[in-house]
Amino acid sequence: MRTVAVAATDGMLHFELALAYEVFGARPDAVPGPWYDVSVCGTHPVRVGRFLLEPDHGLDALTRAGTVIVPALADVDADPPADLVAAVRTAHKAGARVVSLCTGVFVLAAAGLLDGLRATTHWAHTDQLAARYPAVTVDPDVLYVDNGTVLTSAGKAAAMDLCLHLVRRDHGSAVANVVARRLVVPPHRAGGQAQFVTTPVPAQDDHPLADVLPWAMRRLDQPLTVEDLARRANLSSRHLARHFHAATGTTPLQWLLTQRIRRAQELLETTDDSIDTIAAAAGMGTATTLRRHFHRTVGVPPDTYRRTFRTAPGV
Repeated sequence: MRTVAVAATDGMLHFELALAYEVFGARPDAVPGPWYDVSVCGTHPVRVGRFLLEPDHGLDALTRAGTVIVPALADVDADPPADLVAAVRTAHKAGARVVSLCTGVFVLAAAGLLDGLRATTHWAHTDQLAARYPAVTVDPDVLYVDNGTVLTSAGKAAAMDLCLHLVRRDHGSAVANVVARRLVVPPHRAGGQAQFVTTPVPAQDDHPLADVLPWAMRRLDQPLTVEDLARRANLSSRHLARHFHAATGTTPLQWLLTQRIRRAQELLETTDDSIDTIAAAAGMGTATTLRRHFHRTVGVPPDTYRRTFRTAPGV
């Protein structure tokens, strides 16, 4: 897997492409022995964001690589380039380990490499991936998925998590830690991408829930029932549930829980309040209840979340 080919085509995003080249293309001084041999492969000079990139080889070179990296595509609505899809499929058949970063997963899915497998991508595009490629089991909560010879990452910084995972697989944890220190990033992040997703409140003035949702948001610290929400909306509980599902995709109680978790996240980020105080303010009752629901929903305990997202004074 020492030979790494980074695919390049018009419309790719420069962040993920540059990130992969930085991880695999620069051997840390503290790491002895051979490192990766990295090349950029494409059919012509390609526009990557604001930059013009000159590939080292054509796409046919992907078939000679041990690892093929497919960076993110800017336009996920368009079909991936057919020549890139074909080259990635051929490379995998030839034995290459194929890796997608962020929305590069649409190339792997189009090539049929993810049929029957778990995969992930940026949380904003997981529904679209699942709808377009129903044979793929899309996991929206993880930072990356390792299927052995096919690997996918969530969005943006999660590409770094996957690249470091590959270094860890190939060279061991000690070397991956050295690379992470050089890049000034954690060698392994706790939890999944659920901790980075915000859940907006639907806002339509003429919607039956237009008044009840803000009303409930102002009272998250109070005990609220479905009957309370239905009474405020002047609806039966049955009709309330129907409108909730249409507007939010979930039930009233699940929506309430999500908003309470979000309130707890805000308080963890912006205050020094104790977990008990935050639990009360978010309507979760006790610290034990908050910790249980928070860990299950966000993927990390409240204390870990606070250390990760706490805004430093003056920043």
